[in-house]
Amino acid sequence: MLEGIRQTGGGRIGEEETPPPKFLDQLRTCLRARHYSLRTEDSYLDWVRRFILFHGKRHPKDLGAPEVRAFLNHLAVERSVSPSTQNQAKAALLFLYRELLQVDLPWLTEVIQAKRQARLPVVLTPGEVRTLLDQMEGSMALVARVLYGTGMRLMEGLRLRVKDLEFERREIVIRDGKGGKDRVTMLPDSLAAPLRAHLERVHALHERDLAEGFGEVYLPDALGGKFHAAPRAWGWQWVFPSNLRSVDPRSGVVRRHHIQPESVQKAVRMAARAGELVKPVTPHVLRHSFATHLLAAGHDIRTVQELLGHKDVATTMIYTHVLNRGGRGVASPLDGL
Repeated sequence: MLEGIRQTGGGRIGEEETPPPKFLDQLRTCLRARHYSLRTEDSYLDWVRRFILFHGKRHPKDLGAPEVRAFLNHLAVERSVSPSTQNQAKAALLFLYRELLQVDLPWLTEVIQAKRQARLPVVLTPGEVRTLLDQMEGSMALVARVLYGTGMRLMEGLRLRVKDLEFERREIVIRDGKGGKDRVTMLPDSLAAPLRAHLERVHALHERDLAEGFGEVYLPDALGGKFHAAPRAWGWQWVFPSNLRSVDPRSGVVRRHHIQPESVQKAVRMAARAGELVKPVTPHVLRHSFATHLLAAGHDIRTVQELLGHKDVATTMIYTHVLNRGGRGVASPLDGL
């Protein structure tokens, strides 16, 4: 079995030898020591596992640039994966060699970086957004409305804490977004009342958890160890908690996590199908639609950039192409005939 690959080592003569940790367990520990997210951890472990299996379960320290290149080419040519998927696999292998094996990589420049093709994002019209939202109900409908109303990424919305909602200032604070950055976006007036009603139900659920001896929530960066009351505090609870408690795969503690992203993705797909929308619709399409509709309403692109959390305004500029503005936003001479 792949899990049986071990690093060499052992105890002193005359002592009972303690088996070293399995190779993938070492990689998992290395990832956690550097505070990678659980999703990234699972992804990197999966790519390294595939890499080892692809090369007949040979140890990665015995492999180099030709083997890495062969694996990435296999993904692109035979598996037909997207450039972003290929680059994710490369990132996992680079982490493996740099951080865990601490191997000098003079051949890094030889490993190709897949070029991502510029694609226009899928954008719904306001009518299509209304149709989609009308087909949803309950917590999933509220999540979708938050995503479209604020321009948040799916995981940014699901990781919201109660304390991040500023009803008086009509603001939402997004913590640790893409790139580890914080930012502030608007809290739409039309969402204030539904969110307050939703939080009342969530608060009742939290009180019930506390009464049953639970009620703790995951806190980042060991904050729970510094502030012992924080994991049970109302302000730290998820805005969109799961209906069920589950075991934390890292600590083994039974907690109530936030709604799983796959549940929201499925709900959006089903709503799009029920609304007979022909465009491919995902939760991220609501973010694209948010940006495009703001620009169509005449809002400044720098403001939209800040709300989206884009590092470079060039990333935000893609939505002007969806609007067919800029250098191409001119009337056709045919229309003047």
